[in-house]
Amino acid sequence: MAAIVWGVVWFLSYFGARVALERMNEGADGYGRLGVAIVPIIPFALFLWYFIRGLRESDELERKIQLEALAIAFPLAVLLLMILALVELAHPLNPNDWSYRHVWPFLPAFWFAGLTIARRKYQ
Repeated sequence: MAAIVWGVVWFLSYFGARVALERMNEGADGYGRLGVAIVPIIPFALFLWYFIRGLRESDELERKIQLEALAIAFPLAVLLLMILALVELAHPLNPNDWSYRHVWPFLPAFWFAGLTIARRKYQ
């Protein structure tokens, strides 16, 4: 339960920081912008702490499901990054569409897809 709470707090703090940074003046203090940018680190670290703790306390089946989800998500993430790198060499990508802030949401999406596949397999 704590992992879910901290996951929501992290999600909200990430998008709050993103909105704040987009609205801040480019001439604003660099340290202030950096401070806003690192705000989501603590909620995410707490999310990871509780998620891993919960995983360690889970049964063997849940651990197997999570491992299989990661075994699906990781290669998909590598594939995405490889394709983007090669496409960028062939044709420059617009950073307003394909920067890190646009690409990272694919990684949890791949994990959720892997989780769905693994759960269906074991039910």
